[in-house]
Amino acid sequence: MSSTQLRIAVLVPCYNEEAAVATVVADFRKALPAAEIYVYDNNSRDRTAAVAREAGAIVRSERRQGKGHVVRRMFADVEADVYVLVDGDATYDAPSAPMMIDRLLDEHLDMVVGLRVDQVQAAYRLGHRTGNRMLTGFLSDTFGHAFKDILSGYRVFSRRFVKSFPVLSDGFEIETELAVYALELSLPVAEVETPYYARPEGSFSKLNTWRDGFRILGTMLKLYRSERPLRFFTVIGILLALASIIFAIPIVITFIETGLVPRLPTAVLSMGLMIMALLSVSSGLVLDTVTRGRREMKMLAYLSQPASKRDAG
Repeated sequence: MSSTQLRIAVLVPCYNEEAAVATVVADFRKALPAAEIYVYDNNSRDRTAAVAREAGAIVRSERRQGKGHVVRRMFADVEADVYVLVDGDATYDAPSAPMMIDRLLDEHLDMVVGLRVDQVQAAYRLGHRTGNRMLTGFLSDTFGHAFKDILSGYRVFSRRFVKSFPVLSDGFEIETELAVYALELSLPVAEVETPYYARPEGSFSKLNTWRDGFRILGTMLKLYRSERPLRFFTVIGILLALASIIFAIPIVITFIETGLVPRLPTAVLSMGLMIMALLSVSSGLVLDTVTRGRREMKMLAYLSQPASKRDAG
């Protein structure tokens, strides 16, 4: 299959993006003339769907609210060889798409992330930038360093990534889940610097720095628990064991000095905490075995999909 015959799909999740969606469709139509552009409307209260349809996009809808639900529907419905996922707010650089696709195909990658480079100060709010750095650092320490911008909404995927990725998130945590999936399976990925612009006049961000930041952090903790259960439950076990020892020390000292155990409830509490600590570590060992099996199943699902190629021969 030659590069001109590759089926390229541009996926644009939208919620109240009437002011920007036509620009997004036009820019990507110009950058990728052969691509099919899909706009998925997520219960917009404005004319997002109508404007996107007038601009020439294929418009579909997802009734369950949240970006994660939209991405799940997109990945399930759309058939292509290469997928470009981009927000519908006209902040991402469409001319960078061919370069990102070339990088994906030339280096046989599964995901290329658009590393945002601010073009104006107002493009990327300080709170979002700080939160992104903190979350990226947490992800690097937990799952390994591979990304500088895990919350970027501009990504290019291979077909095998899209069709094997089990979307579990509901909202904006989807970007974190995409990164963790790539890291846990050690998939080939890369980042490409792309310009990042301010929203056009009349377009407003749906992100809330604190609310969505805590949701993303909560998602990362859940993923850490499910993908690194031995570490997660061992830490809990160590904390419980330390608490048990702290309660037990004065009881042991009193017993050595007098041969009595006057604080029986405290002794029972200490023993209970130690039992819970041992149970926590044991749970981690069992779940670690389960997680390895789940990871193998994910890898088999990934390998069952053909890789995107520039040439069939």
